Amino acid sequence: MRLKRFDTSKIRVRSSGGGRGRKAGGIGCGTLVIALIAALVFGVDPMQTIGAIQGTEQTSTQSQGGDLTEEQICTSGPYAQEACNALTSLNETWAPEFARAGVNFQEPFLDLYRTGRVSTQGCGNASSAAGPFYCPADLGIYIDTGFYDQLAQMSGTGGDFARLYVIAHEYGHHIQNLTGLASQVRSLQQQEPRRSNDLQVRMELQADCYAGVWAGKNRNLIERGDMEEGLRAASAIGDDNLQRRAGQRINPENFTHGTSQQRMDALRRGLEGADDSVCDVYFNMR
Repeated sequence: MRLKRFDTSKIRVRSSGGGRGRKAGGIGCGTLVIALIAALVFGVDPMQTIGAIQGTEQTSTQSQGGDLTEEQICTSGPYAQEACNALTSLNETWAPEFARAGVNFQEPFLDLYRTGRVSTQGCGNASSAAGPFYCPADLGIYIDTGFYDQLAQMSGTGGDFARLYVIAHEYGHHIQNLTGLASQVRSLQQQEPRRSNDLQVRMELQADCYAGVWAGKNRNLIERGDMEEGLRAASAIGDDNLQRRAGQRINPENFTHGTSQQRMDALRRGLEGADDSVCDVYFNMR
């Protein structure tokens, strides 16, 4: 995807492994599959990630690493620059949509780390096993860039769109947080625990759909093969595929993100519709 270079005036970025930006406010098959199941089935979603790490010690990322500027963080490596490029594009794409809807928009911040462990400001501590995740309490997207290498091995593609899909999916959870949907779903999960997994799957599929919407709204930047890369990545991290690769019986009752087919369909729905309203289907909001 031909994204333009990042603009540090439009993004908030930090690195837990190398300090915060100065702007205010902010593999063997068995081992790999076990790690990815922990990350992608149990850790990525905004509610269950919080539940898993809330009980750990609350510490600030400010104490870790040096004092790197956002420019330094974003140019520290190809994955970092790509992520900063994507965050700039995501902010530029979604902010006008919120303005048109009359909903207050707040930029998320992006924390890029490769230290095996990260301390969030709002959701406690997490390890790389948590995978990429969004913390609604501090509006942060947390990505261990080492995950991208694992994803490439799982999906069979090292293309950039597979990685962009990851950050766009987490940004989708940010959208759900700003619109109030995330808190509504958490409340429903507490009231109706039997529906908890189904509601979680809907949240994840909608986030996939929002990732597709972002790409669809920037269709002129999409290159040949991008969508195929994204679909392969979505398929690789479907619940059924992960359970199968782990040698487990496929159990829909344990799904938290949706099947490979569902995730591909959600991403495709957003790309083809290029409008966030097409993602309402997962909760019948309109």
